Amino acid sequence: MRNIGRPSLKTVLQTTTVAGLAAVMLSSGIPAEVMQSFAAPVSVTAPQAPSFADVVSAVSPAVVSVRVQSDAQVASDDSGNFSFNFGGRGFDQLPDDHPLKRFFREFGGEMPGGPGDRNQDRADRNGPRDRDNGNRPHRLRPSAQGSGFFISEDGYLVTNNHVVSDGSAYTVVLNDGTELEAKLVGRDSRTDLAVLKVDATSRKFTYVNFADDSKVRVGDWVVAVGNPFGLGGTVTAGIISARGRDIGSGPYDDYIQVDAAVNRGNSGGPTFNLSGEVVGINTAIFSPSGGNVGIAFAIPASTARDVVADLMKDGKVERGWLGVQIQPVNQDIADSLGLKEAAGALVVAPQEGSPGQKAGIKEGDVITAVNGQPIKDARDLAKRVAAFGPNTKVDVDLWRDGKAETIPVTLGNLQSDEAAQAAPEQPDAPAPSSEKALASLGITVAPAEDGSGLSVTDVDPDSEAAARGLKSGEKIVSVNNRKVASAADVGNVIDQARKDGRTRALFQVESGGNSRFVALPIDEG
Repeated sequence: MRNIGRPSLKTVLQTTTVAGLAAVMLSSGIPAEVMQSFAAPVSVTAPQAPSFADVVSAVSPAVVSVRVQSDAQVASDDSGNFSFNFGGRGFDQLPDDHPLKRFFREFGGEMPGGPGDRNQDRADRNGPRDRDNGNRPHRLRPSAQGSGFFISEDGYLVTNNHVVSDGSAYTVVLNDGTELEAKLVGRDSRTDLAVLKVDATSRKFTYVNFADDSKVRVGDWVVAVGNPFGLGGTVTAGIISARGRDIGSGPYDDYIQVDAAVNRGNSGGPTFNLSGEVVGINTAIFSPSGGNVGIAFAIPASTARDVVADLMKDGKVERGWLGVQIQPVNQDIADSLGLKEAAGALVVAPQEGSPGQKAGIKEGDVITAVNGQPIKDARDLAKRVAAFGPNTKVDVDLWRDGKAETIPVTLGNLQSDEAAQAAPEQPDAPAPSSEKALASLGITVAPAEDGSGLSVTDVDPDSEAAARGLKSGEKIVSVNNRKVASAADVGNVIDQARKDGRTRALFQVESGGNSRFVALPIDEG
């Protein structure tokens, strides 16, 4: 039988407000001890999370929007950080199937500056104009919009090189809406940093300091402040996701990865720790869709501090130059050379007339330390050498012919800021018929026509040589740093490697004017 005289407790809870709950319970005959448990509203303690309000209020006046204008037609995406920096290469120079072009077709329908770019059109209509010969208006084309931040009260501020690289005029917009003209002090494409200067004769600017990023830990909270999509003064928060990221944008990649929302227009903006110090400068994102997916990259404060100081001093960055082509040392290469661990930088070739060549560094050497500081890998060597000034004398530790050596080197000056262009690959001449097979290695060789080295005429597709990228038409110059001109020379070097207890041999291979090393396993004979 269904009881219709008293409502059930379930019915009461479903149909009654908290304010009237006690009265309903009393009229429903619910026992007093049950009613007492509902005498006060339920109170739940929420999990404690940090508030970023104090940090944001302190640093926001130092963060600015950067508008860049150019007389030249817009040719590249310098309006934000859709992708990794490619050194200013124009989109019109990229192939049609390039992922960056595909992204703009999918995300915006047009290239930046094209007829479909609404922000571009709006800026064109509202942007400053001057007069050409007093007649028709001449328009400065807006080509970039990014972020930046003051680092001194007299108006020096930091942003990205890719934001300002094509500019001829620069406008800084403060967080209160004030617009000020700025001048370019200097820029460095290798680290994607630039310094602007605002006239500070009539005011002092709020500025921020760089943090000691050696104390930054994965998992620390960070706050990004910037100008995403033209929305100035936008704040996002997240954590440090990783450190030491190499995204292939340059020789000094050492990015901090963060998951704070970073989008187009955040380029050049700061990422702060909870003390209001700059731990990194936002410069790139990874995004298949074009929007934030939680993978952003910031230039570490330690890198920015040194580069910015040089730019403020004389508008340029001078770096030490060793002048050797290098590659990483993997475990196979370490085994072939008798190294205990896979560390250091393998010299593929010293450049003609370079400080390294003059000091006696040779192809096949492994640079293990500079001034007593161990070298982790090829990227570490590039950063350490660049940190020295030109004409600095350093001691370079090498591993050569199975033993350690130290040679003094006077570094040169890395003046050029342009990436070296690789020579186009040219096929080698057909090999003569006197081919000799090196069955144990899976390759067939013949003496090269120029009398130097051996031409690879065939590679077994199932061999270790093929797996490691060795191809027909390439030339073997040396094995274990010994010049070879015949199959017999290769056999002699491999025999010696077996006697030394090595399981791999290091082949120096040339192709199209470029050289590399490949470690191949050798049998027990």
